[in-house]
Amino acid sequence: MKVEIDPHSGFCFGVRRAIATLEARLDRGEDVYCVGDIVHNGREIDRLRAKGLRVIEAKDLDSLHDANVLFRAHGEPPSSYDTVSRNGLTLTDATCPVVLRLQTRIREADARMTASGGQVVVFGKKGHAEVIGLMGQIKGRGILVENEGQVDLVDHTAPVELFAQTTKNPADYARIAQVIRASSSAEVTVHQTICQQMASRAERMGDFARSHSPVIFVGGAKSSNSKVLFDICSQINPKCHFVTSEEEVRPEWLVGAEGPVGIIGATSTPLWLMERVKERLESVING
Repeated sequence: MKVEIDPHSGFCFGVRRAIATLEARLDRGEDVYCVGDIVHNGREIDRLRAKGLRVIEAKDLDSLHDANVLFRAHGEPPSSYDTVSRNGLTLTDATCPVVLRLQTRIREADARMTASGGQVVVFGKKGHAEVIGLMGQIKGRGILVENEGQVDLVDHTAPVELFAQTTKNPADYARIAQVIRASSSAEVTVHQTICQQMASRAERMGDFARSHSPVIFVGGAKSSNSKVLFDICSQINPKCHFVTSEEEVRPEWLVGAEGPVGIIGATSTPLWLMERVKERLESVING
């Protein structure tokens, strides 16, 4: 029975770029403070900590001076940049270019909506690092909507410019947009801001999930992207199992398996971790 890793799985461009930037500095022997986990995968964070990574919270920037700081792919609000400048910190900004463009678009939309009496609405996960950075661009004036049940937070008599966190499920975003449009008497402008790599990955992942059984999904317990992609995978293939490491693979998942066995990872899942899961599955199959 074959075990195959989805060739489209693993780090997205933004995460890959951020980690490569970080490792280049760590390999030079520098101490680097990253604001938040550089990637929402505990195993990868453990690997980078062993190389010298120090993870801090945004509030910890206030007490840092003359240190090297890295902003991860998720992006930061303007207040973080202000603290870096004020405290004389050396900044490596690894914010994903897709997120940077979205931050700019939200600032521009806020200026338009402020002038017209409208509102900026963001479809995203409360407390997510990217969302904190996005809402920080407009000093919290925007309206955050996490699901269809929260669309009543929107003033349906005022113009709306709607944006999505870059890693949200495209189908969920389409439903949110439809509900807001249907209930609004004013103009609603929907911006397509979900990362295209994320959107196309979901489609390709679906094809892979249909042709493999069972499917082992490897992701981080704190990863929003992992949850989104695993939910999509599970709807397509009920024999989909979530693990954070090779130790969580259960031999009974392979009983009566039709094969080939598939391994899928989130945009925050390193290839080396998927390869370890593959080795574990092969050892179970081969006895």
